[in-house]
Amino acid sequence: MSQPSERAPRTAIILAAGLGKRMLPITSTMPKPLVKVAGETLIDFALNRLDEAGIEQVVVNAHHFADMLEAHLKSRTRPRIVISDERDELLETGGGVKKALPLLGNGPFITFNSDSLWIEAGEPNLRRLVTAWDPERMDILMLVAPLSTSIGYEGYGDFHQDPEGRLRRRGTDPSASFVYAGVAIVKPELVSGTPEGPFSANAFYDRAIAKDRLYGLCLEGQWLHVGEPHAIAEAEKCLAASKR
Repeated sequence: MSQPSERAPRTAIILAAGLGKRMLPITSTMPKPLVKVAGETLIDFALNRLDEAGIEQVVVNAHHFADMLEAHLKSRTRPRIVISDERDELLETGGGVKKALPLLGNGPFITFNSDSLWIEAGEPNLRRLVTAWDPERMDILMLVAPLSTSIGYEGYGDFHQDPEGRLRRRGTDPSASFVYAGVAIVKPELVSGTPEGPFSANAFYDRAIAKDRLYGLCLEGQWLHVGEPHAIAEAEKCLAASKR
């Protein structure tokens, strides 16, 4: 099995502060990261994958039902968890990363959407991502999933990929081959100079695209998009089938 380099990320942020409006009515009583799929909360899936990949410290930002989320996380011992408190203001994905940057250190870090879920096929995908990280060529390395095999996703794809692995947005094209699977390695330099307050992480992606330094790694296995309540049963069916 390939090994991550000394320049590989050692920290991560799980973006867990959102209101989860598309998951209503479930999220009227709990944060989306605590929604269970096949008996496991979404955030525990993320934390287990990060631990498996050797990530030592994980920042979790919290806003919606923050007390409930913090109480759940206290039961974990690995990886080490630090809370980035957004109770006063929801900062969106980009603003949440910027606020947490002092907790993430000076090196590259992983961003992990709290609802990112997939079925593995061989070497764990997060370890593959860490191993493939090349800071000489890349400012961001995204885990992307084939549109054709993604479960629960109803969009038209996010990115095209060239033979060298660089990504460009779908733009006005009717479809694109790859969907962002919710996990990426990011250089902290992309965060500097971004606006204060709430903003989208798309600002980081656009900076990397402008320099031809946004790359993608294709997920091996099957990506499960759990965006709405009805998607939970479909994801559980796929997970059960994968264990037969």
